[in-house]
Amino acid sequence: MFTPNQDKAAAELLRVCKPGGKIGLANWTPDGFIGQVFKAIGRHLPPPAGVKSPALWGTQTRINELFGAGAASIDARKQEFMFRYRSPQHWIEVFKTYYGPLLKTFAALAPAAQQDLHDDLLDLIERLNRAKDGTMVVPSEYLEVTIVKR
Repeated sequence: MFTPNQDKAAAELLRVCKPGGKIGLANWTPDGFIGQVFKAIGRHLPPPAGVKSPALWGTQTRINELFGAGAASIDARKQEFMFRYRSPQHWIEVFKTYYGPLLKTFAALAPAAQQDLHDDLLDLIERLNRAKDGTMVVPSEYLEVTIVKR
């Protein structure tokens, strides 16, 4: 889902899969927590020209566009992953250190803009956090996809 050329990546997945073989994907949806993180990133650092959002892979429409012509069947189901961290701040520290999209965004921003992004992420987590004890328990929707090649 993080490829700069989604069409080419999908075509390559289909090319290397034998007829009747399966391609399995798990992609964050645009409306889930990580999809909203992508939107927050985009408000602070627009994506390069021509690069489509990775969250599009989390939509049935885009999966059908990418794989429909080469698929005998596509099964897509929304699922939920639960992020559990010691605190919202802990999640931010882990993700800005190890998660490519946030790591790159924080690195590209000036200190004041980094703080603005940090605050936006904290606000997002606070809105979605199910924990009431200072920890973080945030659900994030993803699309689980199984494609059977023609």
